Amino acid sequence: MSNGTPPTRDGLDDKANHLFAGKVVRKDLVRKVKVGANVPVFVLEFLLGKYCASSDEVSIQMGLQVVNDTLANNYIRPDESAKAQSKVKERGKYSFIDKLKVRLVDSDYWAEGVNFNNKFLHIPSQYVRDYERLLMGGVWAQVDMRFESDEESKGKNPFWIDKLTPIQIATFDLDEYRNVRKEFSTDEWIDLMIRSMGYEPQDMSRRLKLLFLVRLIPLAERNYNLIELGPRGTGKSYVVQEVSPYTALLTGGSTVANLFGHMSGRQKGMVQIWDVVGFDEVADLQKMPKEVITTMKTYCESGTFQRGQEAVAGDASIAMFGNTNQPIDVMVQTGHLFAPMPDTIRDDMAFIDRLHFYVPGWEIPQMRNQLFTDHYGFVVDYLAEALREMRKHNFTEIIDRHFSLGAHLNARDRKAVRKTVSGLMKILHPHGDVTQEDLSEILELALEGRRRVKEQLKKMGSFEYYQTSFSYTLQDTGEEKFVGVPEQGGRDLISADPLSPGTVYTAGVTSDGTVGLYRMEVSVSSGTGKLKMAGGISGAMKESVQRAFSYVQAKKTELGIARDLETSDMHVEVIDLLGNRVEAEVGVALFVAAYSALRKAPVSSGLLVLGDMSVQGNIKPLRSLTEPLQVAKDNGAKRSLIPIENKRNFLDVSADIMEHVDPIFYGDPKTAAMKVLGNV
Repeated sequence: MSNGTPPTRDGLDDKANHLFAGKVVRKDLVRKVKVGANVPVFVLEFLLGKYCASSDEVSIQMGLQVVNDTLANNYIRPDESAKAQSKVKERGKYSFIDKLKVRLVDSDYWAEGVNFNNKFLHIPSQYVRDYERLLMGGVWAQVDMRFESDEESKGKNPFWIDKLTPIQIATFDLDEYRNVRKEFSTDEWIDLMIRSMGYEPQDMSRRLKLLFLVRLIPLAERNYNLIELGPRGTGKSYVVQEVSPYTALLTGGSTVANLFGHMSGRQKGMVQIWDVVGFDEVADLQKMPKEVITTMKTYCESGTFQRGQEAVAGDASIAMFGNTNQPIDVMVQTGHLFAPMPDTIRDDMAFIDRLHFYVPGWEIPQMRNQLFTDHYGFVVDYLAEALREMRKHNFTEIIDRHFSLGAHLNARDRKAVRKTVSGLMKILHPHGDVTQEDLSEILELALEGRRRVKEQLKKMGSFEYYQTSFSYTLQDTGEEKFVGVPEQGGRDLISADPLSPGTVYTAGVTSDGTVGLYRMEVSVSSGTGKLKMAGGISGAMKESVQRAFSYVQAKKTELGIARDLETSDMHVEVIDLLGNRVEAEVGVALFVAAYSALRKAPVSSGLLVLGDMSVQGNIKPLRSLTEPLQVAKDNGAKRSLIPIENKRNFLDVSADIMEHVDPIFYGDPKTAAMKVLGNV
């Protein structure tokens, strides 16, 4: 390539040039030009499509010259604003390419040329009516500008826009696009789409190709909620930023008015104007007001939101991107895959539950030269237009032809899976013809992407999300197939290894079934019998620890620990293993841990201690047993210490849990400790 010779064409190049003449472009040209011009790809390809959409090398070279000349003479670089303004003044008229934004000042519209660096360009209000996006984030356009300084304004604001042509494809024929798709096999079409995004599919696995294409779903499917978290440099936000003129990428926070419009209804919000609103660097959303998250939660569920008295609807899909800072296996083992999210979102499980697909960004390689293609792909604004047209169509029912979804999928899961299948159908099979085999491949990916969301909610300890065994049934054979997530390694928070004395695992459950899982560590230092708690222990947990410690002090002689206790201080630390801050009452765990620490005898490994106690040592049973034991089983517990009063609840526990977690029932604190402590 470096010697200037054109790349070797293959059969797909010839086929694409023949069937989509004038609508494909050689992608290495885009990179050649892109190096010298910081312009979105759809702007470059608009020009390349105009002058280089050909397979004839001479025509391409001549076209490239025109594109480079156009960029040199008509594209304004940010540091050349003074030169551009001077050209308009000296020549009286000049045409250039820039991003235009419009705002209303008093009763006049003023346009801003972003790189032209002037906020007071006169613009005919007709353009503002025709292109609403001018008011929301701006539009790349070819602008014909004239210089006219009149006496009345004393030379102020002399720049007038005569003509504005947004850089978007003029006409698009969906029927032609769908019919020509039939000439390609599924494999050929997938490769053509990957090349259209600028990547070379030759050495990619089938799975990787499909993950790249999932990034396009928000462009093709209305009200689709996508999240991708992964390492830096994998091109997460590239599609939203570069591929389509109908998308907006936000970096940093935003306001309710900006996203959802003004209360007065005078100005529309971004979700009504754009096809996709992307949030780059989700960690920055920490700065966003809580109201934004609340409104977005409603919007992500129904596509509607409340502004003032009105319920307003929008079509925009929401795409969120963020960086993971740890290797995936560490994240899977020690926490959950939403860890990089700001806690305003992470603490709101209902918001996370509205996400339709979680792209495993760690599977996508970092961008390097070998990944980029030198072959032909669609001019991206043609591709953007195709995907935009497909937004009007609906393929959510297509899986019913051959499959039915499994019992573990609730209504929200089903909606998410159907929307993903519909989006991938529009990208891969816009004509609607799909084999059962191809459809099952799409369906399995859709189930996996949604299950990844659900698995994390389950790890965060909320019982309502426990049904994650996603499956689908083939109608013709009745065979049920289960779909997993590749990274779902074991996540044994409750260690099977021997623990040091004073360490126990414990759990609590709220009235809505959310489980808190904790590791309690009690250590002893020389002192005068005081209880010292670490900062994180508060509320109901703190009270339960204090009650249990009062009981230890009252019964110290009976328990045979009086001398040890009187000459020691006890330090208590509680580590929240699921990070969901559940107010757990953990008195019995404190009693067992304190006894273990003073006697220097470890509790048996793989054990979960359940139950609370009064100052007199009366045992308080748990509200419910099923949820804590499910969490215990999922996290590696082999046995559990359970109040005898909960014995009747044990009948509600599933056979699967009974098989893995042995119950040890107790009626008083001392019995509890004796049953689980070694060599006492």
